[in-house]
Amino acid sequence: MTAVGAIVGAGLAYGYVAIEVSGKPPGDGHARSADHGVAANAGDIGFQPAPPPKSTSRPAPSPVLPFTAKLAMSDIPVKGGGVRSGGCSGALIAPEWIITAGHCFHDVNGVRVSGKPRYTTTVTVGKLKDSDPGGRAAIVVDVLQSPVNDIAMAKLGAAIEDVVALTVSEKKPTLGQRLQFAGWGTLSATAVTRSDRVKRGQFTVAKLAQTTFEAEHLGGRTVENSPCPQDSGAPLFVSDDDRTGILVGVVSSGPPCPQRGREVIARVDTVFDWIHQQVENRL
Repeated sequence: MTAVGAIVGAGLAYGYVAIEVSGKPPGDGHARSADHGVAANAGDIGFQPAPPPKSTSRPAPSPVLPFTAKLAMSDIPVKGGGVRSGGCSGALIAPEWIITAGHCFHDVNGVRVSGKPRYTTTVTVGKLKDSDPGGRAAIVVDVLQSPVNDIAMAKLGAAIEDVVALTVSEKKPTLGQRLQFAGWGTLSATAVTRSDRVKRGQFTVAKLAQTTFEAEHLGGRTVENSPCPQDSGAPLFVSDDDRTGILVGVVSSGPPCPQRGREVIARVDTVFDWIHQQVENRL
């Protein structure tokens, strides 16, 4: 059984997709819901060679939050003519799959769509900052929209085998459960320039609904520790080591950053079977 992990999102009209428009029309620029030595045997001559010296160097640590995905969109068609750029956040859940908010993939009318993306979407994982070496990038070649909530699974054109993926939770979230947030969104409610590093925050499950839950921020909210534009699809997860984790939900919508208020998070447990089926059937 292939381990998978996931993330979720909500509607285009009220989520966290920021846009930058070129051509016509210019658009409104507001946020939208977008890492032996071998000793020779010398027993036949009556002695053993000295052991090789021990290395004083340490192995390179694995990346922090390697599964966190940065989605960059370009040439998004604008109704009436012109194109714009945009972005979302997400998480790697299998070598060829990213999970994000459904509203990150839409047609010219803002309606969520499956199939080949209508615009180029590049996914980068394995980095905590843009300037970090390494990391992996791939293009989205297919999109599957959840039948019950605002979650999309994005298939990559090339498998990413050497980056740890999030595991998707089968369990219902519990009230009071503490979760981590990690996204690549902007540092303003209106800015179109996104952060050059992963934003991190702590939340707790405050209210449950059938396919979503509300998350309350722990501590003082800032643009660096809570969702803003382009944080749509960012994972909320449990992790003991910041290198592996269990996905509980993904950012769907919420108040203008960094204002007070609860985030609406799409639950992954409610679509666990669907997620697993898609990964297994499309290998």
